[in-house]
Formats: sequence, C-alpha cells, structure tokens
Amino acid sequence: MTLPMSQQQPAPLTAGNELPLDRCPHCGIGRPRISLVHATSTSPYGGGQRWWKVYQCSTCGGVVTAESLIENGPVRTIFPQGRTIDESIPDRARRHLREAMDTLSSPSASIVASASAVDAMLKARNYRDGSLYARIDQAAAAHLITSDMALWAHQVRLDANDQRHADEDAPFPEISDAQRCLDFAMALAEILFVLPSRVTRGIQASASSSSSSSSSPSASSSSSPSSSPSASASPSV
Repeated sequence: MTLPMSQQQPAPLTAGNELPLDRCPHCGIGRPRISLVHATSTSPYGGGQRWWKVYQCSTCGGVVTAESLIENGPVRTIFPQGRTIDESIPDRARRHLREAMDTLSSPSASIVASASAVDAMLKARNYRDGSLYARIDQAAAAHLITSDMALWAHQVRLDANDQRHADEDAPFPEISDAQRCLDFAMALAEILFVLPSRVTRGIQASASSSSSSSSSPSASSSSSPSSSPSASASPSV
C-alpha cells in the first residue's frame, strides 16, 4: 500500500557526486547545484571508518561538508547547517526572515525583507507609531535595544530604502550586504523573542522539577515524624 504524500517519510540524503539540498546554507538559493570537489575518509581510534565529502555551490561558491559512515552512503551530518527560525518569533516577522533567507542570492530583495522583519518585530513589541526611523529611536530610548544596535538597525533601514527607491547613487548590493542585514534581523529576533522564551521555559522547567521533588514519596516520608520504637514516648518512672 502506498502512503499519501503527507505521510511519506523523506528519502535519506545521500553523499553522491551531488548533494541534493533544498537550499544552499550559504546563499539560500533554492534547488542549488552543489557538486563534489573532494572526498576523503578517516579512521576513528575505536575502529570503523568515516567518509567526508566536500561540495561547492555553483551559485555562491560556498563549501558544504557531508559525513557518512559508508562511501556514497546516507548523510549523517552536514556543515554548515542551514539556518532555522525559532517558533517564538511572531509569525509576520518569521515570514519576513524566511523570505530574507530564501532570497540571499537576490540581495536587493533580501535586504528589503530583512528591514521588513525588523519593522514587524518592533511592532510586535508595541512600537507602532511613526516611521521605522522613529520606532528604532523609541526602542533605543526605552533600552529595548542598545545604542549600537540602533545604529545597526538604521543602517539596515537605509540599505532597504536604497533598494525600495532605486537610488541611482547607491551601488548594487552584494550577497555579503544582504547577509549583514539578515544577521542583524536574526540577532534582534534572538534578543527580543528567542532568549526571553528560553528563559521562560527554563524557569517553568525549574519550577516543575522543584514541585515534583517536593511531592515525591521519598520527600514526604522524610518529612513525616518517625514512627520507630525509639522515637515513641518512654514510660514514666
């Protein structure tokens, strides 16, 4: 019986002459051609063998390394891993970040998407009035972000304005420019949403662990009065 597509497990990635990734972890281009340029193997001290293959993206020239336990076998690990977007980031900002990642090979589009992600994140923290310029300054004045982060945010905003308004004096952006803007947007998401979410989960886990310990049978028995004969009242004399 054939399972529906939604229930089928994805085929394992195989380290062949090409690495069939959905996106390049460097430039983010979809369906990239990532071709083998070098292969070698190593022998761990405890025995066995590990196969390593080095691939190159034909679009950006970025290098990807894949490890498998047999030659041309299923891939165990890939370096670098593609970026992920934490679920704690609000949906609209998360979508803009994904768009910025997916269009890194088209720097103008990626830069605009990164600036939109910054805008969406500030609005999610209730900085909604005025322009993005004003909201960045409001966030810095309220110490939501540092003054240095505000300067970086303004640079991303200006870079996006150059692309939106087709400034004739502005040079065409490179992938490195788009990556810099995305790096800031991801850093802002980490500070505003991801880290606070981790702290909250850590506090909840700690409280849950403490509650479980205090209600365990061993804890209750150790806190109850001893019922041994030696602890009973001695007869009066």
